Amino acid sequence: MSSLRPVDLTVVGSINVDFMLRMPQLPRPGETVTAHQFERSPGGKGANQAVAAARLGANVTMVGAVGEDALAEEALSGLNAAGVTLELERTGQTGVALIFVDAGGENEIAVFPGANGEITPREVSGFVLCQLEVPDEVVLAAAEKATFFALNAAPARVLDIEPDLLIVNELEHEVFARGKLVAVTQGARGAVLYKDGEEIARAEPPLIDPRDATGAGDAFTGALVYSLLAGAPPENALRFACTAGAWVAAQVGAQASMPTIDDVFMWM
Repeated sequence: MSSLRPVDLTVVGSINVDFMLRMPQLPRPGETVTAHQFERSPGGKGANQAVAAARLGANVTMVGAVGEDALAEEALSGLNAAGVTLELERTGQTGVALIFVDAGGENEIAVFPGANGEITPREVSGFVLCQLEVPDEVVLAAAEKATFFALNAAPARVLDIEPDLLIVNELEHEVFARGKLVAVTQGARGAVLYKDGEEIARAEPPLIDPRDATGAGDAFTGALVYSLLAGAPPENALRFACTAGAWVAAQVGAQASMPTIDDVFMWM
């Protein structure tokens, strides 16, 4: 797996601005914790995964929505920097995410969808990747004409669709289990890939000193979709994706930490 062929990928999904607080430990219900660092940066699962795939070498088009407000250009800055082609609606308020990160890199996230919840359903074609931070009808419309449809079912909810590739963590897998190919992430233990319910590949990430898990799952998703579509065998693609996720978890921030293909190969 020394190289991957070019791939055209359309990502239909969320675009946010992340407001991040870093603190010694995550607050318990009713508890106030003093943060020692505040950051804001472009985010959203859709945008994160689009940036991840683009930085690895895919030709990516992002279909999404931002508001008619001062946050919109900030939300788009990472996509623009990664060379992603934008097909946008502008309506209401730009989506935001509030992220708490503790000293060990674990996080808690609350999301205000804003414009992401108002995006108009539209048909797209070719290779398509979606998440569930946009309405169900947007996801279903995006899947209708796709020749290959990948779905990161997060945040998890039941949806009447069987994607060509489903990507979930262990908890999400309990809610949404349907997919021709199903990749289940297991944190530091890596990931497992199933085809028609049978395990076909398993991979572990490299050992790292975790700093921030934000965006690691999105890096995994973008890397797995890209590498499978680019012709990598399932086991190699899964290891490639685990390495991309680990790279981000060892850095600080989401989109700014997405690896290039050289970064991933260096760690594999």
